[in-house]
Amino acid sequence: MNSPHLKPGKALICGSVAFDTIMVFPDRFASHILADKLHMLNVAFLVPQMRREVGGCAGNIAYNVKLLGDSGYPMAIVGHDFGPYAQWMDSHGVPRDHLRVVDSEHTAQAFITTDLDNNQITAFHPGAMGHSHINKVSDVSGVSLGIVAPDGRQGMIEHAEQFVAAGIPFIFDPGQGLPMFGGEELRTFIDQATWVAVNDYEWSLMAERTGWSEAEIASKVAALVVTRGGSGSTVYADGKVIEIPPVPVTNIVDPTGCGDAYRAGLIHGLMHGLPWEVTGRIASLMGAIKIECRGTQNHSFTMQQFKDRYRDSFGMSL
Repeated sequence: MNSPHLKPGKALICGSVAFDTIMVFPDRFASHILADKLHMLNVAFLVPQMRREVGGCAGNIAYNVKLLGDSGYPMAIVGHDFGPYAQWMDSHGVPRDHLRVVDSEHTAQAFITTDLDNNQITAFHPGAMGHSHINKVSDVSGVSLGIVAPDGRQGMIEHAEQFVAAGIPFIFDPGQGLPMFGGEELRTFIDQATWVAVNDYEWSLMAERTGWSEAEIASKVAALVVTRGGSGSTVYADGKVIEIPPVPVTNIVDPTGCGDAYRAGLIHGLMHGLPWEVTGRIASLMGAIKIECRGTQNHSFTMQQFKDRYRDSFGMSL
């Protein structure tokens, strides 16, 4: 499949909007969890450090798309407690036109406790996200590109179908939502999608469940993008395998949200008709900038700073 020529417009980002409550346990879980007592686990961790961050895949991607100067509109369902997040979006110029509030639910929330070995115990409450299917792609005009990112299961299924019905090319980005789907459902998503983006773990799971190889999936979409953390990423497109190098980072602070930043780079490249060699490098740089900052939406840059670092990282001008 060839990449479509996109008309000027906006990116519609279907996915989750969530709060992340992150707590730090200044010890090791292993010192407090007895292996022979796992069947009757009852532990409490004192967490003197706690912070609350805005997050969720749609929120994170839209924030990064905005940094790159593009029009990215998150489509998500939020709860009655969304007020502080709404203020954050307004102050950073991220549009809320296609967010809908379900007053009977909380906004999706992750509660993450990290120990000194960077082990994590996470509880995730989907809340309003479970109603994501009540949003309809057809309610939005002027969309040139879409993305189906992790969200409520039924919402992901229906939004993919709606992008196809509307003739809107879209990225299938299953992320942590991938385990919700069996092989037949994943094969349907891939057949519907214009592009597929996964990390290396998600790729292994996708290949196992679909029974399809990289070459087989790449033949069904305009591009298959597989990210490999510090090893860079690979784009399978136009019958070629394009290796995208990683960007050197000054300090690895927080990997949470790096995949979403990378997706924003993909969206930017696609919306501007850039070659994959450039699009992949923009995405790679976005992930590197994010990993150097705590939280998923606390990094920032000017476009001149971005271009300067692109040149310094890759030895070429953007």
